[in-house]
Amino acid sequence: MTTNHTSNLKLTTQGPPYPPSEIMDKDGNFIVIGNVIQEDLTMKWDAAIVSAQSPVPEFGKLLPYKVVRYLSWDELASSEAVLHTVSLPLACNNYPRVFAPEQLPHAHSIVRPSLPLHEAYIPDYRPIDGRKITSPITLGQWCKAKGTMAVEVADGHADFSFEFEGMIPHSLYTVMALRRHEIRPQDPQRPGPLGIPNVFIPDANGRATYFARMPNPFPTGPDANRIIDVIVLWMSPQMSFGGAIGHHGLGGDVHAQLKSGPSPFEGLETRG
Repeated sequence: MTTNHTSNLKLTTQGPPYPPSEIMDKDGNFIVIGNVIQEDLTMKWDAAIVSAQSPVPEFGKLLPYKVVRYLSWDELASSEAVLHTVSLPLACNNYPRVFAPEQLPHAHSIVRPSLPLHEAYIPDYRPIDGRKITSPITLGQWCKAKGTMAVEVADGHADFSFEFEGMIPHSLYTVMALRRHEIRPQDPQRPGPLGIPNVFIPDANGRATYFARMPNPFPTGPDANRIIDVIVLWMSPQMSFGGAIGHHGLGGDVHAQLKSGPSPFEGLETRG
């Protein structure tokens, strides 16, 4: 039995396939770094501008994205495109669950425009309070993010340790655990944090660390609700949400920047 795992995290702007990305551009298109769904319904890891008019299937199924144009990896690194939140209600969304049922059970009824990340909605914000992120966040800056993850397995728990560089300085991030039951087509569960509290703030140079000890994250059996991916989320409202990862998720208030997938934890086992 494998007892540890170490890997580099992957740069992304994508959570699940819908919405296609958790970042928009100024024109209301999705900026996708992740799995781009092809005409034959296969997925190709790529970078592209995807129309918000792309067809949306029911949860658990796929339809090809309407690609405006593809982006080269060199173009990503130098891009000055200003990053935006996803508008509410979430465009191109087919996820049927509410992310924070106790805090905001009516999340799907809220209307909010797509906003630049540095001007994103912050509850109760006043200019006199000293907002730290005041300059536009560009695609090139986003693409500087790097992270490593180490997992050490004990009998009933596992320790997750992370080191980051190139993150957005002086801003709030959270770490999310995606479990198997959260993406099943029938009765999916909502995702949750990797540890509570699940936050970190990079220093002036974009460096940070994070640690969480998770109880029984890798149970065995065909129906076990194992952690299958870890996603690092930039928080546009600059706040954490207790046992929820956000009120809206999926680009409304959380924005995937790094992830562990695919299938990084195969062979790891814990017992409750």
